[in-house]
Amino acid sequence: MDTNELLSHAIKARRNSYSPYSNFSVGAAVYACGKIYEGCNIENASYGLTMCAERVAIFKAVSDGCRKIEKIAIFASSMPYPCGACLQVMEEFCSEDCEVIIATPEKMEKYKLKDLLPHPFSKDAL
Repeated sequence: MDTNELLSHAIKARRNSYSPYSNFSVGAAVYACGKIYEGCNIENASYGLTMCAERVAIFKAVSDGCRKIEKIAIFASSMPYPCGACLQVMEEFCSEDCEVIIATPEKMEKYKLKDLLPHPFSKDAL
């Protein structure tokens, strides 16, 4: 999957963000099972019920039957590093070498999941 194509889907997904409280709109796109799944952050007045763009995109893929995320792109106005909850969900559905692209209009960084979450809690610990 071409990085620029996946990033363009994250940029497009960001347009659907519902972020009236933080005014921080985020878009994400994941490549899984030969398809691209988009997601945006969705806030709630009860902040604990807010859902990050990465998890929305991953859950869309999983609900479509895809259990192996191959690549992820995340886009926002400032660097949208994934939160701990998103990294833990990535751990469940990605390999440690899954590429995670984090971008703004001015900058793009690429990581492997293992670099962002070096000591995950995994199903092997159960």
